[in-house]
Order: sequence, then structure tokens, then C-alpha cells
Amino acid sequence: MSKPARILTFKCAKCTKPVKVFLQQTSACSHITPYQGICDCGEIKRHAVGNAEAVKSFVESNELHWHHHH
Repeated sequence: MSKPARILTFKCAKCTKPVKVFLQQTSACSHITPYQGICDCGEIKRHAVGNAEAVKSFVESNELHWHHHH
């Protein structure tokens, strides 16, 4: 199994500039690989791969320090 990338780049939904998201530390849980970053315009960008329910929870969350719960 390959390691996830530490940094990904997306287009900001607000200003369309590139925004880098960084791999977030998680528990030993392999259900989700979350990424988060902040665009120069101040917009928070979240991305994740893994369990669909956990990904949805992370991406829609407004929590700065989101944690995956079983």
C-alpha cells in the first residue's frame, strides 16, 4: 500500500487561485486520509479520501480540529 501524498493542490472555490492542502495527522485509523489548507483569500479547503461517511463528515465540518469517531 502506497503512502498518501503530504501536499495536494486544488483550485479555490471562492477565488479560483491554487490552494495547497496538507495531510492532517489522524489516529491509527485507516478509514480516512484528511487534508486541509487555507487559500490566500482566507477560504478553508478540505479534501479527504477513504470511508464515504467519514469523508463527508470531515469535508462538511467547520471544526478546526476534526476527529474521526467510530
